[in-house]
Amino acid sequence: MRTLIAEDLLLLLLDDEKGTLSASDKMRPLLGGALLLELALEGRVEVSERTSRWSTAKVAAVGTPLGEPVLDEALTRVAEKPRAAQDLVTRLGKGTRELLLDRLAARGLVERREGRVLGLFPHTTWPARDARHEESVRALLQGALVQRLTPDARTSALIALLSAIDHAHKVVDRGDVPAREVKRRAKEISEGAWAAQAVKDAVAAAQAAVTAAVVATTVTASGT
Repeated sequence: MRTLIAEDLLLLLLDDEKGTLSASDKMRPLLGGALLLELALEGRVEVSERTSRWSTAKVAAVGTPLGEPVLDEALTRVAEKPRAAQDLVTRLGKGTRELLLDRLAARGLVERREGRVLGLFPHTTWPARDARHEESVRALLQGALVQRLTPDARTSALIALLSAIDHAHKVVDRGDVPAREVKRRAKEISEGAWAAQAVKDAVAAAQAAVTAAVVATTVTASGT
């Protein structure tokens, strides 16, 4: 089944039974980063070099639409004008979680359940309905992070994003492997050999942008 990297992230971070998301406060920049990396893997974005120590690398659109509605919408937003990656991942991630969860439900991978907290406040959960695809994705992560197999580009992108929110070690069965070793392996993959320099640049930009956006969100929340 063809899914987006952002959709695979949601499946990995959803509790299969409860249907709730871990790292829910980080989802907007994380999903925006996932869309950015998918566009990079498809050769639709490029990252400019910084012109000075005070400047920020900008992301710009290249190429034609892909025929995938979510990616094409993201590409249209990137094409508006070159933007810093941190600004872009927040823009791309806006409203994406609900859209992608609805798509996963339509495909029968999760189930939408409506309820109320304390009998008063509306609450939606997304428990797993068919976990086979998620299990196949998790197996690829297990192979790369624990068994140290060479991952494909999409798996590497997933690992880079999970590493940016310090979750790579939480989505695999580590067994006797220490968490620090899995984290180190995730960083190694993120910084490793990519087929194209443009993708490598996009991975670095997306990771930095997601991390910065998450930190900003945390600081804002702690100050309220």
